[in-house]
Amino acid sequence: MTDVAPHELITLEEILTHWAKTQPDAPAIEGEGLSCTYGELDALTRQAIALFQAHGIAPGDRVAFLGKNNPVYGVLLCACMRFGVVMAPVGWRLAPREIAYILEDTGAKLLVATDAFIETARAAMATMAAAPELMSAQAVMEELAGLAPATYTPAGPDDAILQLYTSGTTGNPKGATLSNRNLSELRIEGIRAGLSYYTDYRPGDCMLVVMPIGHIGGTGTVMLGLIGGIRVALQPEFTPDGVIDAIIGGATHMFLVPAALQFVVQHPRAASTDFSNLRYFIYGAAPMPLELLKQAVATMPNTHFLQAYGMTETTGTISILPPEDHTLEGNERMRSAGKALPGVRIEVRGPDNVEVPRGTIGEVCVLSPSNTAGYWNLPEATAKTIDPDGWLHTGDAGIMDDDGYVYIQDRIKDMIISGGENVYPAEVENAIFGHPAVAEVAVIGVPSAKWGEEVKACVVPKPGAEIDEADIINWARSRIAAFKAPKSVDVIEMMPRNASGKILRRELRAPYWEGQERQVS
Repeated sequence: MTDVAPHELITLEEILTHWAKTQPDAPAIEGEGLSCTYGELDALTRQAIALFQAHGIAPGDRVAFLGKNNPVYGVLLCACMRFGVVMAPVGWRLAPREIAYILEDTGAKLLVATDAFIETARAAMATMAAAPELMSAQAVMEELAGLAPATYTPAGPDDAILQLYTSGTTGNPKGATLSNRNLSELRIEGIRAGLSYYTDYRPGDCMLVVMPIGHIGGTGTVMLGLIGGIRVALQPEFTPDGVIDAIIGGATHMFLVPAALQFVVQHPRAASTDFSNLRYFIYGAAPMPLELLKQAVATMPNTHFLQAYGMTETTGTISILPPEDHTLEGNERMRSAGKALPGVRIEVRGPDNVEVPRGTIGEVCVLSPSNTAGYWNLPEATAKTIDPDGWLHTGDAGIMDDDGYVYIQDRIKDMIISGGENVYPAEVENAIFGHPAVAEVAVIGVPSAKWGEEVKACVVPKPGAEIDEADIINWARSRIAAFKAPKSVDVIEMMPRNASGKILRRELRAPYWEGQERQVS
């Protein structure tokens, strides 16, 4: 390892060992209740591995984490990546029964929860036949203090170390398993290619993490900072004031979804804030309206903007719209998702799985070292997403121009992205089915100035029944997370269907998207 350049290191074992040796006093992770240097993080993660061993947790086992963004999660994630235990963060906004499903699916031996979510964890575990051991984040840190660093065999580049859940069209989420290589290989390729946004890390830099750690946008940003050897500052959740305060305080890199960026640039403090500390701003997870992007560029004139396109199954970013393609006056490329990163191949393919001519719409398909090996315990779902040649089919419909820039036009899958959160219609429909007044339901995404998209339920009433909008919304909220529940309900006489009887959601969406440039907001 000593003969390998730092940017060529693949596993977190190699990376963290390197930073602990070369900059032990440099700040590594900070957040509520914990701040540590790279030297201290190295020791803490070795103690965390000793904790895993003491609790009978071995490589390949799952550990779950429930809570908002917290530095203890960063410590445990690093320990998992070094030891080969698989970390499975759980979205804190999920309902107890959704949490229970993920815990049961992972077979987690240990669930670590922050104090605010201990009761939620207990409520979820109460329905489980075989619940994991439950520890508070504080109790974990107290136990670590009394443990000696562990002796262990480090995880390899292709060992699974992270399992992120992405909602599925069947209504149950799927666990995408990710490896050390998945998280680091594309950065290595980017540095080899000399891309500034992979090489421009300086002493004193800070990666701000405000997107939820249950998503690749949160955990992936944590890893981007740690791999780069800079300070990673975790805020519990996104707030415009929190982001502005962090930038004033020295945050140099960050990632936000467009809905969150809108809250920042339209905040009353934005006009008087000096944003010059923020050197790189990455946005993604939902399409960015051009006018909002122009406003952001004007608000932060010294910041390099990058659009990142990807998904959980690709370990996040696989294409980038680089800073040089962003202009104050706006341009056509700012409507795109950029072009493939070094090491990634992107093709737009037709139903026959053959690449279509440039300028023709088709499904965006990806071949990348960051592609997941598959979904946990779901070989059929894996085979539907990853073809025999290793190409991952995103479900997004797009067009590629002659220069390789990808323009996302629509979603082949019916996923709704509301405020950066993924909502699948089947989940919401399953929650509404069973309401005594509802005969049929179809869920669609409609434009929202605030969230990008909002969830709308279109329902056909049972004969003689009357639909009460508030009652339908409350019924759904009692069964799924509030952010997935519909914001509005339309009563219709019958569902539009094709010849095979499938509901035509496009026809339901069409009236709401008239005048929009594309069928995603």
